[in-house]
This record gives sequence, structure tokens and C-alpha cells, in this order.
Amino acid sequence: MKRPSWPSWMPVDPFIAVLLGTVGLAALLPARDTAADVASGASTTAVALLFFLYGARLSTREALDGLRHWRLHLTVLLCTFLVFPLLGLAAKGLVPHLLTPALYSGFLFLTLVPSTIQSSIAFTSLARGNVPAAICAGTFSSLAGVVLTPLLVAWLLADTGGGFSADAFVKIVLQLLVPFLAGQVLRRWIGGFVARHKKVLSLIDRCSILLVVYTAFSQGMVRGIWSQVTPARLAALLGVEAVLLALMLSLTWYGAQRLGFDRADRVAIQFAGSKKSLAAGLPMASVLFGAQASLAVLPLMLFHQMQLMVCAVIAKRRSHDLEEFTPAGTGAASRTAAGTAPRSG
Repeated sequence: MKRPSWPSWMPVDPFIAVLLGTVGLAALLPARDTAADVASGASTTAVALLFFLYGARLSTREALDGLRHWRLHLTVLLCTFLVFPLLGLAAKGLVPHLLTPALYSGFLFLTLVPSTIQSSIAFTSLARGNVPAAICAGTFSSLAGVVLTPLLVAWLLADTGGGFSADAFVKIVLQLLVPFLAGQVLRRWIGGFVARHKKVLSLIDRCSILLVVYTAFSQGMVRGIWSQVTPARLAALLGVEAVLLALMLSLTWYGAQRLGFDRADRVAIQFAGSKKSLAAGLPMASVLFGAQASLAVLPLMLFHQMQLMVCAVIAKRRSHDLEEFTPAGTGAASRTAAGTAPRSG
């Protein structure tokens, strides 16, 4: 889907504006009764389609080819599925003073979803980092997230409505794992079609996500759960998320330096290891949280926009960071592709 032109000084993802418009529509005209049943069925189908397309797009061969740089990929995976969740668990001390239990559940959930692919690649390219490593790291994270995110949610959020009841297990298998594996199996036959029609399928992706968001927020409105959210609580949530992002950006940059990675690899680790995927997290939340999904995805939506804005500034500064851009790093820079605008991912 071709993105509209956006001022370079205001790195706001236009898709977030569309998402917010969908939330507003759900607030004004929530789906009720028969319409709610139709929307729920369509949302279930949309989630299955999303994960089928994810499976058809993700190249396991590309990921396996990147195993020679296993230290970098392991570092990104540990940041995504270990350090992030540990920081999320540490934030439990903020309940109920800053965060409500429901908002904390959403905050913890955002720390459990996989990293992005598209925006990590775009920012790594802009900052003249190791783009091939960012591609492989994002692919590894997405592949791992299909299994690890539901397992981590079951373990850490079992008492908040996002766990592994028998019904939730069946939904996860049928709506997430089966379509994803089907996409992987059929990739050898449909991979070319998917690549040729990337723009059209991207539009289908985004429309599916909008449907999932509308259904989740409609359920939230009908059940009255939005009465739990006040402007003060939202401001507190934004502040906590700002601290989380700052910690992860610092840990990935300086931690990678301590581990002996060169500049190009540090750039890839910072941008792949500090992000969370909105595109993967939204459909997962609709399956894992059911009627509570609207509050569960709110922290992820806010964090997604925050990470784009902050990382856009950092990537531009890194691209002019010539004093660190040594001849050894030039080789990595020559491997970078042309920068592309970050997208929801």
C-alpha cells in the first residue's frame, strides 16, 4: 500500500491516524447484537488470513542463511523475549498508583510481542547499519513470536484474561498456528504471487487489522470497559512507555558495544531489538484477550507510534555520525539498501 507523503519533521505513521479513526468509529457506532456477531466472525477470518500471509511472506531460508551471524540474532531475540518482558514485570510495582490492572496487562502484553521487520530495516538502512542482519533478525523474531508470544502470555498473564484455557488453546492453534504453517508450506508455490502483488496484499493486511481493531473496540464500548481509562491514566501510561523505550534503546546500543559488535551491527541490534510489532500484536491480542482486547492493544498502539517518532530522529542522527563511521563499518554500509519509509509492522 503506497503511503501518502508526510512531512519529514513530523514522523507520524499515517496508518496510526487511520487506526485512531477506526477507534473513534467504534466509539460512536459500536457493533451490537447481530452486527457484533458478523463483525466477530469477519474478524476471526481476518486474523487467520493475516497469519496465512505472514507465513507466505516470511522466508525461512533467508533466516537460516543468516545463522552465520547467530550472536547478533540471539542478542535481538533475548532483547525481544527476555529483557522486554523482565522490564514489563518490573512495572507491576506501578499498579495501582500509575497504571490500572487492565492497562498494566496491556503494557505487559506489548513487551511480549515480536519485533518489527519493515521499520527495523528502514531505520537500519537510514542509519547506515547492517541491513541484511536487520532483515534476518526481524524474520527470526516474527517466526519465534508466533509460538513464544502466546506461551509467554499464557505464563505471565494467565490471571488477567489472557491465558490458555482449552478454548483459548483451540483458537490459537486454529487462528494463528495453522494458517501460519499453511502459508509456510505453500510458500514455494505462492511465494512469487505474494511478491508480485505485495501492494495489494499489504492493503488487505491493513484492512484486516482495521477490522480487528473495530471489533475489539466495539466490544469494549458495549461492555463499558473504557470507563476505566482517564486522561491522567493515559498520560501515566505514555510516561511509563517513554521510560521503557529509552531503556531499551540504551541497552541495545551500549550493551551491543560491550558485547564487541561493530557499529553497523550495533545499529541493527538497536533498531531490531527495541521495537514491537503492531501488525503482529493486534491480531494476537484479539485471540488471546477476547472482550478485553481493546484495552490490551491500547498500550501497543501508543508504543508503536512513539517508537517510530523516536527512532526516526535517532536514525537521522546516526546517518550523520561520521566520527564513528569507520572504514571497517563502510563495508557494512555498502551492503545497505536504499532507505524506505517505516511502516506498521
